Amino acid sequence: MSDVLELVEARLRTALGEPDARAAVTFLGTDRIEVLRFVGDGVVRYATLGMSAQPMADPTAVLADPLRGPRAELVLSVRPGSAETDKVLRPLAVLAASPQVEGLIVAPGASLDVGEPLWPGAAFTSVLVSAPGGLVEDLELDEPLEPVRFLPLLPMTPNEAAWKRVHGAEALEERWLKHGTDLRDPLRKGVPLDG
Repeated sequence: MSDVLELVEARLRTALGEPDARAAVTFLGTDRIEVLRFVGDGVVRYATLGMSAQPMADPTAVLADPLRGPRAELVLSVRPGSAETDKVLRPLAVLAASPQVEGLIVAPGASLDVGEPLWPGAAFTSVLVSAPGGLVEDLELDEPLEPVRFLPLLPMTPNEAAWKRVHGAEALEERWLKHGTDLRDPLRKGVPLDG
């Protein structure tokens, strides 16, 4: 499936430019996950490369289909300079490996938690998976393979994550919008959740 990853990397380069750094992480029993860093327009974007090599499988299925199933990569966008956001590489790789390790299907509206700050001093330990299609277009693959979707990640504080579990992803996104929340600010505080 290395050809899938070559196509994915080409799509990322087309959408985001040349990466200025990359790091690779391999977890026991999983394929290698890379995280590419793209800098431009006052934003740093971190994109995973490797999650889409295999389709995500339904954890209740007796046998995983080696061809069919959703495929995705993760993209996180933050403003540079005010926090050590490059330390997010390992947490991002952990999230990208979760379909292989935990049998998760990562889809828009899902919450993913790493159990520790995404970078030193971050108020965020989890992310909300947002809808694809804005920043990086889906990558169509030959049948019967499903397209690779590039899923934006929106960092959440623990309180926001708990509120989202009760009220849903859409309600949290509406609250962020209502309060003009800068989701790319690595030092932002949680959005007001009462009232």
